[in-house]
Amino acid sequence: MHIQKNISLKPYNTFGIAAKAKYFCEINSIEDLSEALGLDDYPDKFILSGGSNILITKDIEALVLHINMKGIRVLKEDGHHVWIKIMAGENWHQMVLWTLEHDYGGLENMSLIPGNTGTAPIQNIGAYGVELKDTFESCEAMEIDTCQIQSFSKKACQFGYRDSYFKNEGKGKYILTSVTLRLTKKNHLLNTSYGAIESQLEKLGITSPTITDVSEAVIAIRRSKLPDPAELGNSGSFCKNPVVTRTEFEAFSAAHPEAPFYKVSEESYKIPAGWLIEQCGYKGKRYGDAGVHEKQALVLVNYADATGTEILTLAHTIMGSVKTKFGIEISPEVNIIG
Repeated sequence: MHIQKNISLKPYNTFGIAAKAKYFCEINSIEDLSEALGLDDYPDKFILSGGSNILITKDIEALVLHINMKGIRVLKEDGHHVWIKIMAGENWHQMVLWTLEHDYGGLENMSLIPGNTGTAPIQNIGAYGVELKDTFESCEAMEIDTCQIQSFSKKACQFGYRDSYFKNEGKGKYILTSVTLRLTKKNHLLNTSYGAIESQLEKLGITSPTITDVSEAVIAIRRSKLPDPAELGNSGSFCKNPVVTRTEFEAFSAAHPEAPFYKVSEESYKIPAGWLIEQCGYKGKRYGDAGVHEKQALVLVNYADATGTEILTLAHTIMGSVKTKFGIEISPEVNIIG
């Protein structure tokens, strides 16, 4: 295992923030991870995966462990389902494409989500009416203090909306090493009712879609609204969609009957944060090299050389404006580092 010094993290975070790591090493196996965690000469360690859901606001004065473990394999299968184990360093979208090539269903609505598979349970990632928990079977993680591998069931992960055990009680205690999903082999249950999937399929003249058709529709929609991080630095949706109580929603809806919403339950409603931000006038605005994307107000972007602090300052300004205008608090979905 080779430890490097003063490495730029710009290629390792999708915002393209030019922060540096004092020390850096690639983790390509469970053995690498155990060895790195045992390096007493580097007491401070920082775990970095795909870099798609973080905003780095300063240099990292620690040993950065870049999780790069690869591998996808079938654990077992029956007549209807297949269980696949994916190592943490596998790119999420490339893994989804692998499942589609094998006609395994369940992940098609989450196509083109940036990042690596190992961080998916932390956020309980989701898109277009589907969340990771819907196909999740279990995950394995190394306990940082003991270097022991532990298995976590769906129940143990305590999944919520963009939330899990690993963001709360388990935060900072574990490093996820693999994820096991249960996918369908036939009679795939398609979810095309959310967002613009149905209209996109109609546009393509598809009346009896396959899981690949749904995936391609999602990819087309995402590409029409979201910038490619390789071309314009960003971390996707910067803030979570706020969930409000029925009483709060009724008051909000009476004042803003034109506002879109999604009913979560009889007592809670989700309001699109992007709509709230757009109503505050931020869509397409640029402040130096930090800005709000012209097609999607929920996406903050780095046009060239914005610092993490500049992006964060803009985010706080936007969140304050939403609170002032609507009385609704929105909070970052992105993890702030620094």
